[in-house]
Amino acid sequence: MKSIAVFCGSSNGASAVYKEGAAALGKELAKRGITLVYGGASVGLMGAVADAVLAEGGKVIGVIPQMLQTREIAHTNLTELIVVESMHERKAKMEQLSDGFLALPGGPGTLEEFVEIYTWAQLGLHRKPFGLLNIQDYYEPLVKFFDHMTNEQFLQEKYRSMVLVDSNPSALLDKFGSYEPPAVKTYIKEDQT
Repeated sequence: MKSIAVFCGSSNGASAVYKEGAAALGKELAKRGITLVYGGASVGLMGAVADAVLAEGGKVIGVIPQMLQTREIAHTNLTELIVVESMHERKAKMEQLSDGFLALPGGPGTLEEFVEIYTWAQLGLHRKPFGLLNIQDYYEPLVKFFDHMTNEQFLQEKYRSMVLVDSNPSALLDKFGSYEPPAVKTYIKEDQT
């Protein structure tokens, strides 16, 4: 795995544990020689993960829309900063540059980015690993909701199991290394095939 896109908040969150977890992930990425691809900001968890990778001598590629360059305060010390026109272009570019996707804690934007990548995987638009770094159980309600979707038969178990979850950056990246995607989704009932 050469590069991983990380989706995360442009805020630090309520607990210092979130920023510490972002930094731990950054150090682990650099240690493994994995390039960080992220939203390009210098603030919040985005800045924390990027700064940690850079401090350890790793490579960081930021992708930021023109309209957010000042609002999210674009990071000026990255290996590369790519400025795009829209949020859609940002996500498409991050997907193109990455071999996997990981979400740290964040708000609706982080959730939207993660769920879109999940949907693309379910539809077979990519076959890359993706997961949640569940710092301080931040994503427990979402994990339970995915379970609820499965129980209510809106999400097949083979697609539910695509989401890799761990609270430890090293363990989560190890799971990425052994990820095997399921067959591409169809809308034919399995008993009809």
